[in-house]
Amino acid sequence: MAAGMATVPLVAKEKPNIVLILADDLGYTEISPYGQKLIETPNLDRLAQNGIRFTRHYCGSPVSAPSRCVLLTGQHTGHAFIRGNHEWTERGNVWNYAAAVQDPGLEGQYPLPDSVRTLPEYLKEAGYRTGLIGKWGLGAPGSEGVPNRQGFDFFYGFNCQRQAHNHYPRHLWKNDQKIWLGNELVVPGTKLAPGADPLDPDSYRPFIQKEYAGELFIREACAFIQAGGIDPFFLMFTPTIPHVALQAPEEWIRKYVAKFGDEKPYLGQEGYFPCRYPHATYAAMVSYLDYQVGELIRALQESGQYDNTLILFTSDNGYAYNAGADPSWFSPDAPFTTTFGWGKGFVHEAGIRVPLIAAWPGKIKPGSQSVLISSFYDFLPTLCEIAGLDIPAGTDGISFRRELLHQPFQKKHDYLYWEIPEYNGQQAVRMGPWKAVRLNLQSGKVVTRLYYLDQDPFEQHDVSETYPDIIRKISDILEAEHDKPALEQFRILAIDR
Repeated sequence: MAAGMATVPLVAKEKPNIVLILADDLGYTEISPYGQKLIETPNLDRLAQNGIRFTRHYCGSPVSAPSRCVLLTGQHTGHAFIRGNHEWTERGNVWNYAAAVQDPGLEGQYPLPDSVRTLPEYLKEAGYRTGLIGKWGLGAPGSEGVPNRQGFDFFYGFNCQRQAHNHYPRHLWKNDQKIWLGNELVVPGTKLAPGADPLDPDSYRPFIQKEYAGELFIREACAFIQAGGIDPFFLMFTPTIPHVALQAPEEWIRKYVAKFGDEKPYLGQEGYFPCRYPHATYAAMVSYLDYQVGELIRALQESGQYDNTLILFTSDNGYAYNAGADPSWFSPDAPFTTTFGWGKGFVHEAGIRVPLIAAWPGKIKPGSQSVLISSFYDFLPTLCEIAGLDIPAGTDGISFRRELLHQPFQKKHDYLYWEIPEYNGQQAVRMGPWKAVRLNLQSGKVVTRLYYLDQDPFEQHDVSETYPDIIRKISDILEAEHDKPALEQFRILAIDR
């Protein structure tokens, strides 16, 4: 912009709609735009062909609730209010699934306070109609953290991430109304009936109910899009797949049983539900996620809104490895180690590097790729800028709007930062090609490891002793970026004494 020129505010019809799709536990290579060979994702293939694919994008945290908090607030986990999965156990036995179905006082996670400003609150100031459909996890029913008190005009889905462990739930929420579904109550952890044949698909019938949450979510999301109006909209679509339990509509599973053949059943020994065809079911869940993306695009096209819509697709954290999920089977050539200790819950690459695809007709160059190092806390400044707003003060993020639009002078991070009080306490910094990880911060001997990611994406070779100057610089960052959390639950013993 030339010196002295005033910024011309965007009028409502000039502002793009924004659809932000947030998968649940989807690993970096579990869709074909990122190298998946066994699972078919044609709609995501087309989205990438029509847009830009980021290869160095990171989520906010290796677990769900803090990652979503980072995305919505633009603050990394050294500053954010929610820094872990706080199940708010002070209320009682919140892990009693059946009791929580009946008692909303046992449902949901610790609330994000009203005082924390969120992305949809900013977008509402710019005239956006806002909706969240899918999983929430940032405030229990009746608390200040529910979606409708955090900037969303409309909410439909799971308030509680524990209740989301069953894709055929007994109930969902529509705004502040509890909606009972036609499913029977089946508690996660239920095993096959005594004497049931584990090789007989009929033995698994109790875990396949009438109303699949993913089907209900996409129906509501398409209705939200097609509601139209003169105002632009922001839709945050947060399906609960492919997070376990392994459950998918039967016709989708049959497709992959035909493709993969017979396999050893998962009998529920790691929790959630037994599954006759675990690989086929996991693939079916990812393909169903892809189908949901296609349905959103179809709704945009049929309502005449596709050309003025920015679509973003990513995942809340990396690879899951439990309850029948088997990332190494699907991605034997993955660039990261995906087993326990490396994927979900951990600040290694498999736990925090995630896909990011963005498409915007006439704005984003089709079939392009970005190596920009970016993170979830960049979404808030990016989308505020795209909506014609000033970037809010206090964000840790940097707008990547210029990268999306292939414009010069994209500002870059000097480094990215993560921390998590769970899994024995961890911190991480990515600084250019370097990645430092600190482990055992809650107990035991604190360990700091340094990796040169350009040559060691598997994080197998600790070079901390070879590069003491890099370690000193990153150690300063680790100290500077951590503020003592407001909640005791999120304190890390080694650094919050």
